[in-house]
Amino acid sequence: MRSMIFALLLSCCIATAQAATFDHGVWDGLLQRHVVTLARGQATQVDYAGMARERTRLTAYLDALAAVKPAEYQQWPKSGRLAFLINAYNAWTVDLVLTRYPELRSIKDLGGLFSTPWKKRFIPLLGETRSLDDIEHGLIRAEGVFEEPRIHFAVNCASVGCPALRNAAYVGDRIDAQLEDATRRFLADRSRNRYNPGTRRLEVSKIFDWYRQDFERGWGGYRHISQFFARYADVLADTDDVRRLLRAGQTRLTHLDYDWTLNARGS
Repeated sequence: MRSMIFALLLSCCIATAQAATFDHGVWDGLLQRHVVTLARGQATQVDYAGMARERTRLTAYLDALAAVKPAEYQQWPKSGRLAFLINAYNAWTVDLVLTRYPELRSIKDLGGLFSTPWKKRFIPLLGETRSLDDIEHGLIRAEGVFEEPRIHFAVNCASVGCPALRNAAYVGDRIDAQLEDATRRFLADRSRNRYNPGTRRLEVSKIFDWYRQDFERGWGGYRHISQFFARYADVLADTDDVRRLLRAGQTRLTHLDYDWTLNARGS
């Protein structure tokens, strides 16, 4: 009887801990209202003017993120922590763009002669003033924490070349399905990932050059980037012959130029 009671108490505690994560409802509403889906969901544009009209709501959401204490964050399940960080990165990126919109043509214009916008420390998060790079590289990509290569299709750099900003917030209990959907939509975009029969090369986003190590150090079970492309051969290729090449790891890579144009609606 005691063991049964203990098991029940333990299950209740686990359920409570799983439920005690952050509410991203405000951010979800902003995304639903101001992110426009294009090309069957393979790309999106942001209505930054609409976001600016609701700047008060965005600020309230950012303030709520900033109020989370490190100890509280650490009590959440891993999925909830990852959703929190992805949403934080994306929301503060939008906020950064709004500091100069509509006079902004690229997020890179927010940098200086010797700095980039991603190194600017302006984000109060988890007890420190952080940069976007700190969130992505120091927290999301930290060794031994999440080890999830699909995050590269979820964090958004406010640029046309970047994987789409999802028109819904990431949430812990659905994040695996959301990351999978984001990955497949990006890989299906032939403007950024495609097989060139003339050169017999797989032409892919520059993301796979910059972050190749994340697809080759065991994250997601991949030891070589060709294994990742083989896993998604069905969406990367348009013919059975090319899919067979990808699954056999018999394609060479070319990395496409990255388009840093702002992902603004009407651009």
